[in-house]
Amino acid sequence: MFISRSILFVFVFSACLLLFPANGIRSFATTNGYETEVEEVDPFVQFREAPEYRNQQKCTLIDTTNVQLVCDPSLVHVAMTIDWHYLRGSIAAVHSVVKHTSCPQNLFFHFIASDARLESKDVFERIVHTSFPSLGFKVYVFRESLVGNLISPSIREALDNPLNYARSYLADLLDQCIERVIYLDSDVVVVDDVQELWKVSLTGSRVIGAPEYCHTNFTRYFSYEFWSSAEFSEVFQGKRPCYFNTGVMVMDLVRWREGGYTRKIEKWMEIQKERRIYKLGSLPPFLLAFGGDVEAIEHRWNQHGLGGDNVRNSCRTLHPGPVSLLHWSGKGKPWTRLDAKMPCSVDFLWAPYDLYIPHHHTHHQHHHHQRIAIGSTHSSF
Repeated sequence: MFISRSILFVFVFSACLLLFPANGIRSFATTNGYETEVEEVDPFVQFREAPEYRNQQKCTLIDTTNVQLVCDPSLVHVAMTIDWHYLRGSIAAVHSVVKHTSCPQNLFFHFIASDARLESKDVFERIVHTSFPSLGFKVYVFRESLVGNLISPSIREALDNPLNYARSYLADLLDQCIERVIYLDSDVVVVDDVQELWKVSLTGSRVIGAPEYCHTNFTRYFSYEFWSSAEFSEVFQGKRPCYFNTGVMVMDLVRWREGGYTRKIEKWMEIQKERRIYKLGSLPPFLLAFGGDVEAIEHRWNQHGLGGDNVRNSCRTLHPGPVSLLHWSGKGKPWTRLDAKMPCSVDFLWAPYDLYIPHHHTHHQHHHHQRIAIGSTHSSF
């Protein structure tokens, strides 16, 4: 059959695009009413399959035949956001949790994906399932429109990502039978048994638990406009508000729903749009809703700040004392610094959990014994 040169060229060119996807394709997205240039992440990413981790004898048996498995009271629920920019971190975080827990088969992960790219849900499902074949998990779609009109620009553009605010909607997104969840950011690794964090008691009527830092200057998280108004500052009256990082939280979803805390956080975001009472993204609304009424968890469960500050990509060392969770909050991420051959010393503590396969490896090496999760394929499960 005769094929014209132009048709043949189009066919060959299209095939090359499929086989050799380009990195760093730029597009324009509208954020907070203005256009920003966004570098899209190559969706043809690959991850190795993690080793299989099994329950210890002491673990409660889960009825895997139950169609409502997610409602099993023996499960430990962990929620994380998942997107292309932090996907490598998310996979490493999951790997660290399942590796160090005594009951990996009793874990259930809840991944929150944005609706900005609807095709991502199936791809994320395939990647997670292929890297962790035995893991119980579900991918949810978060509607960015819920917060699109509420977000105010902060000191770093990454903090304005609508997905950063998804943690405020977990009580609505997750099944109503789920009464408690551990929320983790994607730039953490857990080096202790997450069962210990799960068992933390939220005393009294407390809704969340997190490591608190009461020696920090709490006033700097809010503007002069906030502190000069009795209407606003009275929210802390009679309390001792302390800083806490929202990247690691134990959350009582029953109390959250009963107290309507999603709406309370939204209300503070609405005030921020009009009065500019704070500067830092999604953290201040949580401080306003819960400051002074947080269950203080041991500091070992959030060694945060390892990414340096939000202005420059600086190196930080570990805080004194025991460590159960490492958190690369701040501008610098360990995978970025390792790839750039400019790592900080703490980044080598993250590296053992990294399952990412660099492109130049995948073209020249064969992986006979490990399945590979490929981001370009779709799943129907």
